[in-house]
Amino acid sequence: MNHTMMDYPLTLLPMLERAGHLFAKTEIVARMPDKSLHRTNYGEFYRRARALAEMLQKIGLQRGDRVATLMWNHHVHLEAYFGIPAAGGVLHTLNLRLAPADIAFIINHAGDRFVIVDDVLLPLFEKVRDQVKVEKVYVVPLTGAPIPAGYESYEALLAEAIGDFTYPDIQETDALGMCYTSGTTGKPKGVVYSERAVVLHTLTECLPDSLDLGQRDTLLPVVPMFHVNAWGLPFAATMVGSKLVFPGPHLDAASLLDLFEREHVTVSAGVPTIWLGIAQALEKNPGGWKLKPGLRMVVGGSAAPESLIRTFQKHDMHIIHAWGMTEMTPLGTVSRVKHNLSHLSEDEQFAIRATQGLPSPYVDLRVMGADGVVPNDGKTIGEIQVRGPWIAASYYDPIEPPTNWTDDGWFKTGDVATITDEGYVKITDRIKDLVKSGGEWISSVDLENALMGHPAVAEAAVISVPHQKWTERPLAAVVLKPDATATRDELLDFLRPKFAKFWIPDDVVFIEAIPKTSTGKFMKATLRERFHDYVLPEMQNQ
Repeated sequence: MNHTMMDYPLTLLPMLERAGHLFAKTEIVARMPDKSLHRTNYGEFYRRARALAEMLQKIGLQRGDRVATLMWNHHVHLEAYFGIPAAGGVLHTLNLRLAPADIAFIINHAGDRFVIVDDVLLPLFEKVRDQVKVEKVYVVPLTGAPIPAGYESYEALLAEAIGDFTYPDIQETDALGMCYTSGTTGKPKGVVYSERAVVLHTLTECLPDSLDLGQRDTLLPVVPMFHVNAWGLPFAATMVGSKLVFPGPHLDAASLLDLFEREHVTVSAGVPTIWLGIAQALEKNPGGWKLKPGLRMVVGGSAAPESLIRTFQKHDMHIIHAWGMTEMTPLGTVSRVKHNLSHLSEDEQFAIRATQGLPSPYVDLRVMGADGVVPNDGKTIGEIQVRGPWIAASYYDPIEPPTNWTDDGWFKTGDVATITDEGYVKITDRIKDLVKSGGEWISSVDLENALMGHPAVAEAAVISVPHQKWTERPLAAVVLKPDATATRDELLDFLRPKFAKFWIPDDVVFIEAIPKTSTGKFMKATLRERFHDYVLPEMQNQ
């Protein structure tokens, strides 16, 4: 028997049309480089995104051509998110926090034809300009400064549009966007997202037990639009008609809290380092900002300490833990307490919320150990493997044969986790960051999150250092909060009741800052290199 449903491709175009017609008056706010606020709405966004699509076709864009963006989070970047795919092109967001050499490599490897760049980021683009082959560079005049010679004006390009535009015949299997991994090991690798993958990801992301985004929400995405589609949030907000507030380049705690208060933000999203800074600002100045009660903050990129979740709860701010990767578009799990667990104590519920959560619908997830799939006992560790309609099956034009997929088609994430009898995933580490001491595994993430529960600790990273007897032992690198004090013994004593004796770090080093990747994750490889020859106290006299 054949079905009787229409053959209707899953693409971004209905989202764009819906926003332009149903939510035309809903605001889109962006903080500019001078900290002023630019106000527009979905009606104007719709007109300008279509104007961009029209002009890209008129300057010669062909289906599948890559258009790169080097931009902060703001309203023009949102136009590019929709206007480039609407023209049949591929949106390629460039991570502005990468080294210039990596940016140049990525532009060339992707084969970008055109680039759209913020005027405030021209100094960065100048560092790669002579190393890349692009046809035209369009500058977004955020500051109003004149466009330098050799560049084109983005606003002048849009001004030439006359509205004579018809969408190309876009199919759900067409490439929509492109993002490269941050390249912590080897060269960055490209992931290409299909129209179908992004649409399904967007629909799932808005579910009540997922991120629960709706038309009544005001969303401020701190997570950068230049990496992993800002976790898909710009697409989700546009589809449901949420008010959007963009922070621009101003990501300090005071600026974000000011926007939360001023624009009545109900949902935000960012990495733990962002929320740690905001928590410190709130603790220093309780009552300093009048925030929307129950403000929801999605946290991903790395594990958030349970202590951070508790801190925000005191301020009536609700952290929602999520997990994913570039290769996953990126959402994979979301931590919500199941209804059948609502009778648990407050402490037990906080422990659940500190996990990475339950797999999203249509994300098949398994945890694989040396002997196969691990039992759901919350103790046995293994590597998370995933598959699904928005999970990559390969990298774009790989330089080396990829080893990230199993023979039966699952993506090997490199994250080590346990899984409970209720299905909650708890990441214990990256494979490369586990400490193996005397044949036993020690989770650096668990130790770090516990250390960050100490009132004097701002950030903590735990790494392995060589040991003559045990092969490896954990070393804690700690950043103290401003004006706070703590000793090595005080911090180790703080950990002892929480962990087995062999888990306790052999030493603590106090440092000014923990090096971070372009997406805010701790760069433990840099710390391991720095402390490779570190002599642990018990080894000093041997």
